[in-house]
Amino acid sequence: MRRAAKRILWVDDEIDLLRPHLLFLRQRGYDVDGISNGDDALALLRGQSYDLILLDEHMPGRRGLEVLQLIRRDDPHARVVMVTKSEEDGTMTEAIGRQVEDYLVKPTSPRQVLSVVTRILEGSSIQQQRAAQDFATQWPALVSLREQATTARDFARLHRELVDWHIRLETSGETGLMGTVEALQDDLRHDFGRWITVNYPRWMRGQGMRPELSVDVVERRLLPLMGNDPVFFVVLDCMRLDQWRVISPLLGEFFDVHESYHYSILPTATPYARNAIFSGLFPDQIARARPEWWDSSDDEGSLNAHESEMLREQLRRLTGKDGPVHYEKVLSDMRSDQVRARVRTAARKRGAVIAMVFNFVDLMTHGRSESPILMEVAKDAAALRQLTRSWFERSTAFAVLKEAAADGYRVVFTTDHGSIHCQHPATVYARRGASANLRYKFGANLRARDPESALATSRAGDLRLPEARPGMTYLVALDDNFFVYPTKLREYQRRYRNSFLHGGISPEEMIVPVAVLRPRPR
Repeated sequence: MRRAAKRILWVDDEIDLLRPHLLFLRQRGYDVDGISNGDDALALLRGQSYDLILLDEHMPGRRGLEVLQLIRRDDPHARVVMVTKSEEDGTMTEAIGRQVEDYLVKPTSPRQVLSVVTRILEGSSIQQQRAAQDFATQWPALVSLREQATTARDFARLHRELVDWHIRLETSGETGLMGTVEALQDDLRHDFGRWITVNYPRWMRGQGMRPELSVDVVERRLLPLMGNDPVFFVVLDCMRLDQWRVISPLLGEFFDVHESYHYSILPTATPYARNAIFSGLFPDQIARARPEWWDSSDDEGSLNAHESEMLREQLRRLTGKDGPVHYEKVLSDMRSDQVRARVRTAARKRGAVIAMVFNFVDLMTHGRSESPILMEVAKDAAALRQLTRSWFERSTAFAVLKEAAADGYRVVFTTDHGSIHCQHPATVYARRGASANLRYKFGANLRARDPESALATSRAGDLRLPEARPGMTYLVALDDNFFVYPTKLREYQRRYRNSFLHGGISPEEMIVPVAVLRPRPR
C-alpha cells in the first residue's frame, strides 16, 4: 500500500515567483499548496491539516509572526518554518523564541528548502534506517569482540558499545533490532560472569593485571586535580552506564566531559563499593585498620556512616597533609537552597575538596521493588533512564554542578555501582542468620541449587572481606539471577522478578562511569 504524501502549505505574498520551488517539492513526492496571504492561510487551515507550514514573515496585511501566533492558538503542535529576509535579525530571534521548527533566509534555493523539509518530515525515518544500516555493518565486529574478549578492557569496551547501540536504536525507533542487541548483552553478561569468577579472586590476591577498581578512583581521578582551586567529587549512588549516557549531554553544555570507567568491587553494593571509593581500602583493610568504622551487621546505614572521615584519611595518606574537605550526603532535594549555600561557603576555602553523595537513583531503584506505581513508571531500562534524566534536570546535583562550572571548578563525577534488571530466581539453601540481600548472601553452609548461578567461596580473602566465623560461605549472583529460598519461592518470584537489583556480578553493576568535568570557557 502506497504511503500518503506529506502535505505542505507555503504562505508567501510572492508565491507565484516560488512556483519552481513548489514544483521541485512535488517532484520529490510532497503534496504542496501555495497561498499568498495570512488570512487566506488561516481560513484554509481551519478546514484542512498540513504536516508542515512554510511561512513568510513580510507580507501585506498580517505579518508572518502574527499569523504564527494564531496558528499556534488553534494548533499548538503545528510545524512551522519561518522564511524572511537576511537583515531581519530581530525577527529571527523572535521566531526562534516561538519555537519554529527552522528558519530560512531569502533568497532560498529549492535544494535548501528540500533539505529543511526532509529533515523535519522524514528525519526520524531516515535516522531509523541509518541506525539499522550502521548496526548491520558493525554487527560482525561486535560478535567478534564478544568471542575474543579476555581482558577488563575488552569487556568494558563491548559493554559500552552495546549500551550505546541500545540507546541509539531505541531513540531512532528501530525497535526491530533491539532483541538482537539484548541477546548479545545476555551473552556478554554470561561470559563476563564466568570471567569475573575466575579473575576477581586473583586480583584480590594481587595476581594479574587488574582494572581500575573502586579503591583507585580517588587516587587516580581526584588527586591529580587537587591544587589551589576547589575541586568537586560527586558520587551518584547506583548509576548504570546507560543512565550516565542520558544525563551526560546535559553536563556537556557546561563542561568538557572526559569519560572513562572503573570496576566496582564485590559485592556491588553501597556498604562495600562506596566505602572503598572514599577510603581507598578494601573492606578487610577498613575492618582491620579502623574497626570502629566497620559494622558486621551488613546494614547500609551503619556501614556508610563514616565516609567523610574515610575521605579525609585517604587524602592525608596520599598528600601527606590535612586539607579542607566538605562532605554532603543528599537524600532529598527539599533543602536544595541550604545545600547549595553550604557548598558555596566551602568553595571559598583554598584547595577545598567538596565531596557530595546523591542517593536519589539508589532510593528509586530500591523503592521500585516495593511500589507498584514506580514499577509501572520505570518498567524497563529505557523508562529508568528517562526517569533518571527527568530527576537530574531539576536536581540539586545539577544545580550544584552548573554553579561549579560557572565558577570554573573542575569535577570528578562517578558512581559506586550500577544495577541489573533481574529476571531469574536462583534457589539457595541457608541456615538461619544468613544475610538478606537478593544478589549476594553471607551465611553458614550456604549453597546454591545451581552452581552456575553464583560465585561461591568459603574464603573471605577472595572478596577482600573481613574474616568471619568458621563455616561462613559467600555467594554472589551471576547474570540476572536473584536469590530465593525454597520456602518462599513464589513470594520472592512475584515480588522481585523484573526488579533492578545490585550486589552481584554483571557488566551493568560492575563497569561504571567515572568522568572528569572541566568547565567550558565563558
